[in-house]
Amino acid sequence: MVISKENLRINDEIRAREVRLTADDGEQLGIMSSRDALALAQEKQLDLVEIAPNAKPPVCRIMDYGKYRYEQQKRDKEARKKQKTFDIKEVKLRPGIEDHDYTVKFKNAVRFLEDGDKVKVTIMFRGCELSHPELGEVLLKRMAEELKDTVVIERAPKLEGRNMIMIVAPKATK
Repeated sequence: MVISKENLRINDEIRAREVRLTADDGEQLGIMSSRDALALAQEKQLDLVEIAPNAKPPVCRIMDYGKYRYEQQKRDKEARKKQKTFDIKEVKLRPGIEDHDYTVKFKNAVRFLEDGDKVKVTIMFRGCELSHPELGEVLLKRMAEELKDTVVIERAPKLEGRNMIMIVAPKATK
């Protein structure tokens, strides 16, 4: 049962004349006036909560509203915990990078990917290096080729201003 918090009406806020009532244990109590339903809820020291406002007549349930909200917040918090958030880590290279420096940057990218993060590989061009963007593309393709078994290329190498950017993400594990 998914109820949005915005249109949830309780007790005196319910405007319908007649409501279909269910008890807190799920038992159907039938259709009755909202005044009678509210009196029944107050008799049990619980709240009357409109759970399906668009139904004809609207469906209301007798429940402890405070307890329901608490449970809902707990479920929402648990769902947020289980969500995986991706950080984007960046590895910056230059077109004339030496092999050892490239290896260090490559190892950093692999470590980021193993941690479950996306990696943005950036080639930074300075001065007249920009007249040879193919050098940057060769570097990015080399890195993509070396990582091909463990990554998905989310964004192919593309020149943006003075930088060439490629984004890779770890493959989903089953």
